[in-house]
Amino acid sequence: MAKKAQDLRPDTVLKNYWSDNEQFADIFNAVLFEGKQVIRPEELEDVDTEESSVLEHKDYAESIRASRDNIKVSKKSTAYGVELVMLGMESQRHVHYAMPMRVMGYDYGTYKKQYDSNAKKYQTVKGLEDDEYLSRMKKTDRFMPVITMVVYYGEKPWDGAVSLHGMLNIPEEMRAFVNDYKLLLVEARENSLMLHNVKNVAFFNMMKLILDKSLPRDEAREKVIDYAREHRVDKSVIMTVAGATNCMIDYNALTKKGDFDMCTLFEEIAKENEAKGIVETGFDFGLSENDILKRLQEKLNLSLQMAQEYVKMFGKQTV
Repeated sequence: MAKKAQDLRPDTVLKNYWSDNEQFADIFNAVLFEGKQVIRPEELEDVDTEESSVLEHKDYAESIRASRDNIKVSKKSTAYGVELVMLGMESQRHVHYAMPMRVMGYDYGTYKKQYDSNAKKYQTVKGLEDDEYLSRMKKTDRFMPVITMVVYYGEKPWDGAVSLHGMLNIPEEMRAFVNDYKLLLVEARENSLMLHNVKNVAFFNMMKLILDKSLPRDEAREKVIDYAREHRVDKSVIMTVAGATNCMIDYNALTKKGDFDMCTLFEEIAKENEAKGIVETGFDFGLSENDILKRLQEKLNLSLQMAQEYVKMFGKQTV
């Protein structure tokens, strides 16, 4: 039996979308260089997203596990005098109130990985000064800089901290002495990025319309449908929009030949919004899962299986 629906999980679909070098380079150029073509797609190479490391103390060692969404290294570019730079991206559907610390951990993991690889060259004291042997690093050794961007796809404005200082209770007299760590944050709902890649332009334009809370749902739906048809938006972009908004869409409609019907997508988005309200309200009022399933089936004309999918999706929101 053919699969009727496909769960386009936000983390997976966004990771796949930004794995494309053209799209990845375009957004970094927009954010870092106001659209100037400094980072070139052909100079990008994928890097292992696993940033696990071991933090060593005098009396114990602590394992730190972290996995980035996307990270690439830009090679050969001599812009701003930097020959190599690592570019990381994190995708967020929900505000993460510890995001500056989380990004700081990712970046530390990346630097620690470089340090550990470099330190393997210095297993003996031969040819090293005492300080160099102790450091497992020569005075002249240098690592690749790391730049991490956070792209937020939520409906409400980002109201979390945008730097480490925003997470700390610091007396004003001590603020200058506490190191800060700032986020490079992009909000899909509202930005002025100078994008050139046609897929990125369509993706962010559609996301702005979908996430615009000032527009009535029907009006937003019509605007996005008109935009997609007028600009002949690529199917991969529509799938990414669907995934970023956590939309369950018709699998057969996506795989059949011809233009994808935008109406299908936004009918599903509208249904998902209604289902989310039913599930969250039901749990808030202490209804049982069976009662919520029954309401979903009756109000939205759903099968038991699809109702269960919605309860699973919206019953417990995690970041």
